[in-house]
Amino acid sequence: MNHTWATLKKIGHYLLHQRAKLITVIILTIAAAGLTLAGPYLLGMALDDYIVAKQYEGLLQLCLLMLAVYAGGSLVGWLQAYFLAEVSQRTVWSLRKDLFSHVQKLPIPFFASRNHGELMSRTTNDIDNVTNTLNQSLIQIISSVIMLIGSFTMMLLLNGWLTLVALIVIPVIVFVSKKIAKVTKRQFKGQQQELGGLNSFIEETVSGQKVVALFHQEERMAEQFAAANAKLKKVGIKAQIYSGTMGPFMNMFGHISYLIIAGVGGWLAVHDQATVGVIISFLGYSRQFSGPLNEVANQYNLIQSGIAGAERVFEMMETPSEYEAEGKAAVMGTIAGKVEFRDVRFEYKDGTAALQNISFTAKPGETIALVGPTGAGKTTIINLIGRFFEIKSGQILIDNEDIREVDKNSLRSQLGIVLQDAHLFTGTIRENIRYGRLDATDEEVEAAALQANADSFIAKLPHGYDTELTAEGGNVSHGQRQLITIARAILGDPALLILDEATSSVDTLAELQIQEAMKKLLKGRTSFVIAHRLSTIRHANQILFIKDGQIAERGNHEELLARRGLYYELHGNTFLQNA
Repeated sequence: MNHTWATLKKIGHYLLHQRAKLITVIILTIAAAGLTLAGPYLLGMALDDYIVAKQYEGLLQLCLLMLAVYAGGSLVGWLQAYFLAEVSQRTVWSLRKDLFSHVQKLPIPFFASRNHGELMSRTTNDIDNVTNTLNQSLIQIISSVIMLIGSFTMMLLLNGWLTLVALIVIPVIVFVSKKIAKVTKRQFKGQQQELGGLNSFIEETVSGQKVVALFHQEERMAEQFAAANAKLKKVGIKAQIYSGTMGPFMNMFGHISYLIIAGVGGWLAVHDQATVGVIISFLGYSRQFSGPLNEVANQYNLIQSGIAGAERVFEMMETPSEYEAEGKAAVMGTIAGKVEFRDVRFEYKDGTAALQNISFTAKPGETIALVGPTGAGKTTIINLIGRFFEIKSGQILIDNEDIREVDKNSLRSQLGIVLQDAHLFTGTIRENIRYGRLDATDEEVEAAALQANADSFIAKLPHGYDTELTAEGGNVSHGQRQLITIARAILGDPALLILDEATSSVDTLAELQIQEAMKKLLKGRTSFVIAHRLSTIRHANQILFIKDGQIAERGNHEELLARRGLYYELHGNTFLQNA
């Protein structure tokens, strides 16, 4: 329950951003409630003052007044819905914007430890649940509170004894509702978790469909999907069943209360302690008193689903960003290019050491090649340079300045990275290259592409630089994608450059084109190259052989070959022979 109230307070904070329109909605709701509350009173007046007294002329006027009251209630209800739509949509817009903005600031380890489908589910399905709850339930909750207070007040004014009778069932309703709510909330949260897992499975399967088809795993994937879907169905049925008991339960006690009030009211009328008109009015108000409870109960599954979704959204938003602990760090000046590792140690969250005793110095303009078996720690080293992960102990210095004491953005803005998996965004080739520097002119974009040897293939495309790329650049070859990412890096003009297996997945011709582009990119820059068959390794100022998280050998190409150690053995295999 504490979590529920905390979540509702957070949603309330977002609602208050729309304070003016929310106040308008509340005023309209009060007006609608007032018009609704007037109905039973006017009905009782018609019975006691006009029908019994046979004052038909006054009755006609009263009927016209009642017609105006009900028509006014409908108009106010429409205005309510209009303003509420703005309040709810603007609230969710703000929530979605803040969530996505926060996701952009989360540390890389956060994404590495979670399924992407699960994260997507929180930013889509869970937000949609919040939207639906605000659209359909917010006005109902506000209206219900006002109607409960108004109905109870009118009941007290009409007859205190009947009001006590109407309240008899309330303690039972509250007790049972709390029990049902506790179970229902747990079931809906489980439903959202299972839905996130299912989305994650779908995302992984669709993105890896070629692999699925290659290994003839279609049937197994279908079976796994069926199993995950069955789990979602099972928990979804439980959630709906538990939440579905609330409405019938509330209706049953509403009928029991109505029956008791009618019986007691009839007895009072027979003994001249209340008029028939008062009894009729009171029965109307008793319906309006139990009606809001029934309405909330009927929407209970939607409310619980919205709260469960909001909890998952706020859980993500409360994950500390990578900038929170940093505070106001110093802005890093223009980097000259000296990089120094001093006895660096890095551990994973479970305490397993990935790197230990890593020490080396790269002078400005030098190329450092990192080689070694898969999983040795090469990529971890380059991730530490950009502070995508934080070291356990030791120091990493750039131009004699500890990078933990500088602003991450000012560091990363001077860092260029070309990865093995060339990631492109949906959009034009021009837009993808300009990602390296958003204020670049068209001429600068094309000049960068020319330097990267990408201009020749771009010119042959139907729309040249304005050719739209599909998801992750699926309509161009892998080698062409790499040339675009190199053009992007050239445009960014980084002081430090990282090349991580940039040619490992391309054919020989594409490799030659990429190598030629990379020579231009490396010129005059301190660079770190991870490769097995790049000729760049031969000309690197230092080659570090990484094994089991440590530097096992270091030196240039000729020195390491002469040593006839690990690098010499690696040089003899097919990968380096193809370099």
